[in-house]
Formats: sequence, C-alpha cells, structure tokens
Amino acid sequence: MDTFWVGIAFFIFIAIVVYVGGHKKILAGLDARGELVAKELAEARRLRHEAEQLLAEYESKRKAAEAEAETIVANAKEEAERLAKDAEAKLAEFVTRRTKSAEDKIAQAESQATAEVRAAAAEAATQAAEVILRGQVAGKAGADLVAAGLKDVKAKLN
Repeated sequence: MDTFWVGIAFFIFIAIVVYVGGHKKILAGLDARGELVAKELAEARRLRHEAEQLLAEYESKRKAAEAEAETIVANAKEEAERLAKDAEAKLAEFVTRRTKSAEDKIAQAESQATAEVRAAAAEAATQAAEVILRGQVAGKAGADLVAAGLKDVKAKLN
C-alpha cells in the first residue's frame, strides 16, 4: 500500500511541475545546453581546421628545409670533390717539380763527376808522359821538351 501512495504523490508532483511551467524551464535548459554543445562542436571544428592548416604549413616548411639541406649536402660534396682534385693536381705538380729538380741535380753531379774523371785522367796522362819523356830525353833539352809537351797535353785534355 505504501507504494500506491508513493505513486499518487509522484503523479501529483508531476502535475504541479507541469502546471507551474517547470517542463518549459527544463526544456529551455536542455535547449540552452544543446546550443552550448553545438557552439563547442563548431569551435572544435574550427580549431581542428586551423590545426590542419598549421600542420600542412609546417609539413611544407619541413619539406623545403629538407630539400635545402639536401642541396647544401650536395654542394658540400661537390666542393669536397673539387678540393680533392685540386689537392691531387697540386701534389702531382709538386712531385713533378721535385722529380725534375732531382734529375737536374743528378745530371749536374754526373757532369761534375765526368769533369773530375777527365781531370784525373789528364793529370795521370801528363804524369805518365812526363815519366816516359824524362826516361828517353835527358838534360836541359829534355826538361824543356817535357814542359812544352805537358802544356800541350793539358791544353788538349781540358
């Protein structure tokens, strides 16, 4: 029986709320809440659209930066290759100059050695001629003849 009276009290309460216009206030509150949710959804869509635009903008900037970085790396590689070729060419030129200098020094040493050998051979020949002539010609006439012969041999050999 208690539930019967609770049910009747509930219906009376609902009737009073409807009579006073509470249902209009509840519907107005729900409508206001719906409009607020709709505004928040519209704001969220707008913010999402802006975020997508920013993302696209940053993606394009990132791609441009990557392309620029690739260009810089390619230019740096080309510059490094050019510098390596220049260094190689300079090294080859240096080696060529040093080789020529060494060859010139060797040629100079050969000519100097040849001149020293000729001088030594001339000295030995003059001494041998002197010994032979002194043995064959004696006296002052022999000494004059040897001196003249020595001058003549020295002049021809040098």
